[in-house]
Amino acid sequence: MTLSEVHWDRLIPLPKLSPLQAKVTVIVVALLCFINSYNGDFVFDDSEAIVNNKDLRPTTPLGNLWRNDFWGSNLSSNSSHKSYRPLTVVTFRLNYLLVGGLHPVGFHVLNILLHAVISALMIDMFAILTGGLSYDEKGRMQNHAPKTSLLAALFFATHPVHTESVAGIVGRADLLCALFFQLSFLAYCKAFNKGSDGDDRFSVQWVVASLLLCAAAMLCKEQGITVLGVNAAFDVLLICNVNVYELSQKLLLKRKTFSMSDFQTGLPTRLVLMLLGGLSMLYARWKIMGTGPPAFTEVDNPASFAENIFLRIVNYNYYYCLNAWLLVCPWWLCFDWSMGCVPLIKSAADWRMIWLLLLWCILLGLINQALCSPDIQRRRTLTLALVLLVVPFLPASNIFFRVGFVIAERVLYLSSAGYCLLLAYSVGWCCSHWAKYRKLVCVSMLALLCVYVLRCALRSHQWRSEKTLFTSALSVCPLNAKVHYNVGKNLADRGNTTAAVVFYREAVRLHPTYVHAMNNLGNILKERNALVEAEELLSKAVSIQPDFAAAWMNLGIVQNSLQKFEEAEHSYWNAIRFRKKYPDCYYNLGRLYADQNRHVDALNAWRNATMLKPDHSLAWNNMVILLDNTGNLGQAEAIGREALRIVPNDHTIMFSLANVLGKLQKYKESEGFFLNALKINPKAASCHGNLAVLYHRWGKLEQAKKHYELSLKLDPEAPGTQDNYNMLRRKLDQLKRQTP
Repeated sequence: MTLSEVHWDRLIPLPKLSPLQAKVTVIVVALLCFINSYNGDFVFDDSEAIVNNKDLRPTTPLGNLWRNDFWGSNLSSNSSHKSYRPLTVVTFRLNYLLVGGLHPVGFHVLNILLHAVISALMIDMFAILTGGLSYDEKGRMQNHAPKTSLLAALFFATHPVHTESVAGIVGRADLLCALFFQLSFLAYCKAFNKGSDGDDRFSVQWVVASLLLCAAAMLCKEQGITVLGVNAAFDVLLICNVNVYELSQKLLLKRKTFSMSDFQTGLPTRLVLMLLGGLSMLYARWKIMGTGPPAFTEVDNPASFAENIFLRIVNYNYYYCLNAWLLVCPWWLCFDWSMGCVPLIKSAADWRMIWLLLLWCILLGLINQALCSPDIQRRRTLTLALVLLVVPFLPASNIFFRVGFVIAERVLYLSSAGYCLLLAYSVGWCCSHWAKYRKLVCVSMLALLCVYVLRCALRSHQWRSEKTLFTSALSVCPLNAKVHYNVGKNLADRGNTTAAVVFYREAVRLHPTYVHAMNNLGNILKERNALVEAEELLSKAVSIQPDFAAAWMNLGIVQNSLQKFEEAEHSYWNAIRFRKKYPDCYYNLGRLYADQNRHVDALNAWRNATMLKPDHSLAWNNMVILLDNTGNLGQAEAIGREALRIVPNDHTIMFSLANVLGKLQKYKESEGFFLNALKINPKAASCHGNLAVLYHRWGKLEQAKKHYELSLKLDPEAPGTQDNYNMLRRKLDQLKRQTP
């Protein structure tokens, strides 16, 4: 077909830029929106996906990346989320290697740059979807909608709903998926860079390249496979120039006979190639997944657990409304939309049913225009924009399988491209139909872009730290127990346990079975010696979730403090039963046995802790102290030396070993360990005091005097130090009187 400039394009109030100028403009605007997140912290899911993910470490074999999920858990594990994104994890690992560790700046900078590149490439995508596909004699793609594609790319670059994907480092999965999605689409377009218009030839190599790039997108995030749907729609609607409305009339009403001559002859071959490629990817993904789909709970996606199918469908549609609202008005943004943030619709009389009707009225109106408009350019733009809006969203729609969230802003990253194209088309339509209001349309367009930029800057600033991110959600989702939990946890981590208790209590009030909030609240109450309430909370937590190992361990600590030794031992062993490798629990079990004077059991428990976690310094130190106190000095020395070979810079073990060596009259070695411990922790009053005792025994009285005085200066109430110091002074005075 013959392509010409899109008729509304010239009316859009933007300058006509060269391809390079347009892309540079979009990149600069994208950087402007998100640059203030470049030095943010690791926040929210970054902790699990990056900070605690061993797959990022150089010591971890590269093969593990292809066997583990996005969070570092083995895909065969029942607890795995089955998020298979090895290419994304590879980029995290490269970030780690390039900056020499977990420094968030490098991670954030790459995210921002990826978004800028994706925004620039959107110009090419939008140009094709709006103005059609054509190449000049040199094989360069021609842009028949330069202003529309630029405006849509600017809307995409500045849309605030992208903040989670750009400012949150785990959003790297969405960014890489989008990049390979674009490359796959553009590679598919390259397949038709052959001869003049009307030539049915196409390049199989470029179609295969498109499939490989689709596979790469899928290895970054599962959503990447949806590019096949976009490619197929592009082929049918734009390459073959099929009028869907007329085709449906032929098929449904049989007004005309239908034959393959209505299509370009190469279409069936291309569709078969894409179908086989897509099925191969899905089969490989299913095989990799191992034990089946991930298991989600009701709090993750409550609508999926509604027994009434009608209410389930209604709530799914309400979720679609909220996603659409986030695209239209991205002001109320939240890092998490679960746990009561979106109350379920439980009857047809709920006033929120109005939003469902409004959404479908708008969609049906757009579909009607896309199918029935006499303007071929309008039909093409609206149809492909709707395809780009809907198809990438399908994996998150709960239609094919249950997803583990209510709403997730990150899944809108690709779908927002379709919305931005619709928005840019709307500006062109207004300019062509409301010519006398063109200035108003121009002002409104610029105002919207400015609001988007400001909102992006504000929201990306909120993503810089967990404190600002979590507190920003309180006004958006005040009924979300998870928001209150995260605010409380952040406060507790920063030492403000008084405020943390308030938020933990509110989280439990909003969600009475929130076991993690109960566990954390129980821990704080334990530290405040409110042991009875702590025991009640932790007992309730393990009754709700019997395999909650951490809660069992904390319950054991509380019961031990209440001198309920049998119950505490039972709780510790339950924790170990549900988490086989639990060194901290073995450590606390050893403390319980030590309190009961079961010395052999205590030593065995602490030895288990060090076997599971060789650098567990508390367990090593307690073994040395226990052996010292029971008079087993030789064994204590051996354990102390073994511990320092594994944790050579632990000053507490140096201190304990020095005490043992002093009792064995190995004064020189003992002195060396005391001095090394003081180099690491020079303000340890007990270390100065015990070193003084060593010098006192050793006969180095002046040095003993010096360290007694340092100990008393650091801790005037140190037990026994003042008495020892007085004894030393009397001895020194006596020696002075004896000196002629």
